[in-house]
Amino acid sequence: MADATRDVERIYSTPEVVAKLRRLADALESGTSFRIQIAGERFRVPVRAEFSIEHERGDGEEEVEFQLKWKLDAEDDDDDDETVV
Repeated sequence: MADATRDVERIYSTPEVVAKLRRLADALESGTSFRIQIAGERFRVPVRAEFSIEHERGDGEEEVEFQLKWKLDAEDDDDDDETVV
């Protein structure tokens, strides 16, 4: 996993989002880690990741963010019990 700071946002088509969210929901429900690729980088989200939903409003627009967050750990390099998203 790269140590460099990264902050990207990628726009996906509705079918792509549906597929990613469906696989993400399956992984969350089954309690397994998973890999996801965003803007060309593939990485592993561990089971211990915390899930939050954020709502922002301002300057004539609204935003909803679904966020998974976790601390980096040596376990993050393990590939057991994962689903590719």
